Amino acid sequence: MEYRYIKNTKVSLLGMGCMRLPVLPDSEEIDVPLVEKMVEEAYKSGITYFDTAYPYHNGKSEEVIGQVLKKYPRDHFYLADKLPIWKCHSLDDVRNLFEEQLKKCQVEYFDFYLCHAMNMERFEMYQKYQVFPYLKQLKKEGKIRHLGFSFHDAPQKIEIIADALDWDFAQIQFNYLDYEMQDARKQYEILTSKNISVIVMEPVRGGMLANVCPQAEEIFRNARPQASNASWALRYVAQFENVKVILSGMSNLEQMKDNLHTFSTYEVLSCEENQVIQQAKKAILGDDFIPCTGCRYCMPCPFGVNIPQIFKSYNLYGIHKNKEKFCQDMQNLEEEHQPDRCRACGKCMKSCPQRIKIPDQMKKIGEIL
Repeated sequence: MEYRYIKNTKVSLLGMGCMRLPVLPDSEEIDVPLVEKMVEEAYKSGITYFDTAYPYHNGKSEEVIGQVLKKYPRDHFYLADKLPIWKCHSLDDVRNLFEEQLKKCQVEYFDFYLCHAMNMERFEMYQKYQVFPYLKQLKKEGKIRHLGFSFHDAPQKIEIIADALDWDFAQIQFNYLDYEMQDARKQYEILTSKNISVIVMEPVRGGMLANVCPQAEEIFRNARPQASNASWALRYVAQFENVKVILSGMSNLEQMKDNLHTFSTYEVLSCEENQVIQQAKKAILGDDFIPCTGCRYCMPCPFGVNIPQIFKSYNLYGIHKNKEKFCQDMQNLEEEHQPDRCRACGKCMKSCPQRIKIPDQMKKIGEIL
């Protein structure tokens, strides 16, 4: 396993993200026995960083990962959790929520704690409720070992947040598509210039870069026949020196074993391989791509539209040009989840980290259908 340092803490370059844990068939319930196997595989292979959050899996991710990690020595792993400020209306709410998270995770402190999904609106809430002094106090008490934030706003806003506190780290969406498309490059450079360590989320863009179009897959296979698509995406991110942890939301053992192989036999990308990625990137994007990662921050829609599923199907249509399958996918959606239920209220756009004009896209999809 590759390791890097955040301050004086040695962390595994590959971290286990707990937003997309395996679930039981035809259910939203987490498959706990499978999670136990995955964590065991991760632990014995050298993964030390586990990342959860209050909203993941409808509030169950914290409980499950806390339960599963309980069997391992506390000083042999690092647990990251996040504060959802949008659920708080006062500093007392923040205090109560933090204590609830410690209890759910069955720990006495968090190794890494983040201000979750930070944007300017939420940044103002932190200031209004005077949360930053409280978090600094928790750090002084040892209940938080490293303090950071995850970022979900326009790239130019990150500097304002970065300057507000003496942050240990920040978590950004970073992959070979978003390097330019979401200006992840600028975010990375700003954080690096301020000596703030970078943790990467969505390195495989919600699984999209593990399941690329046939043209891109052929490009990758010709260059490195035995390498998975996901390994290309992970190695791309890993080449940046200030990237300290790369979070992968692994949903099964096969994904975990593939990612572990990438970092147990880690090779830095060559100049030629970087050119391969640029060629594949051109093949992936085309003209019809919607930059949705399936994070579900837009949900629930007040009118029932299943936004992430519709965009996922539409992007596959954009890549494969199979209109018949796209129409069939839409027909398979329950009637109340269809694109034509969109009333362009705009609520979804306020929560979308990608700033997608969702109502416009729904209108376009409706016209295709």
